[in-house]
Parts: sequence; C-alpha cells; structure tokens
Amino acid sequence: MTVYAMPNITTPGRPAIFNPEICDGCNTCVERCPMDVFIPNPEEGKCPVILHPEECWYCGTCVNDCPRPGAVKFSWPLNQRGYWKRKSTGQVFRA
Repeated sequence: MTVYAMPNITTPGRPAIFNPEICDGCNTCVERCPMDVFIPNPEEGKCPVILHPEECWYCGTCVNDCPRPGAVKFSWPLNQRGYWKRKSTGQVFRA
C-alpha cells in the first residue's frame, strides 16, 4: 500500500524547528501532538515532516515530551514573541 502526503505550503510562521544533528527520528512528537501537525519522515532516522504548520496550537507538547533536549524548539509567531531590553546596557534578552 502506498501512502502519499502533500505538506501544505510553508508559511513564515513555522511552529517547530528541528535540529537534524540532535533529532534521531523517534517520532515522539508525532505521537504526542494533539493536532497532528507532524508525520513521520519516510526516511528512517530523519526529523518528522511538518505537514500542517497552520494547525499548531503552540501547546508545547512536541518540545516538552521530546526525549532529546534541543532536537526541536518552538518558533513562536511574531505577535507572541516577548523581548525585553536591559535599560542599563541595551542588551536584548528573553526571560
């Protein structure tokens, strides 16, 4: 049986960014995502495919349940990013 999946056109607001050097393709994020944003990569050991980025609720399950820290990180939408600047130095940081 052959299964075909066509990812939606990627928008600038990608919900998750995978680090291929750390991600081992365990697909924990695929199994835990309540919105089915990801599907397993057809190549074993590769990062999951982001199939429906616009469906992400930014719940954090993919990042929090990942057994390999740093394998996936959030890319918050611009309107939800909070940045602070130190008054004394002007350094931008995020708490």
